[in-house]
Amino acid sequence: MKVKEKNLTSNVKIADSLCLDQSCPIHFVLGILGSKWSVLILQELLRGARRTHELLEALPGISSKTLTLRLRQLEKHGLLARRVFPEVPPHVEYSLTEKGLGIQPVMMALKNLGEQWLGEKNRNCSVNNSPL
Repeated sequence: MKVKEKNLTSNVKIADSLCLDQSCPIHFVLGILGSKWSVLILQELLRGARRTHELLEALPGISSKTLTLRLRQLEKHGLLARRVFPEVPPHVEYSLTEKGLGIQPVMMALKNLGEQWLGEKNRNCSVNNSPL
């Protein structure tokens, strides 16, 4: 199949370019990041370490249960670290690990693509404000 758009031409067959194998790296990453909340949690953590209530405030619409499930999944895959401070009440803080920081170029690419599709720059995107 030949695809043309804005001077871009591809002779690659769509079926040949799709990765449908479960061991595919794209499937693996989407299995971890496939949830809207996972990506938004990582975006928020690019700004720095956050406590659970700070994440709940920054992500309107997410339930405590969903946040906890997503945080556990991201921690399990080594993308974020959970630090518990021994005080009463317990103080728990989440931050990105070195592996988790690897998401920043992907987030920038998503931001740039979104701006291109929207036809405008979004100065409020937290990826702009990340310390990295």
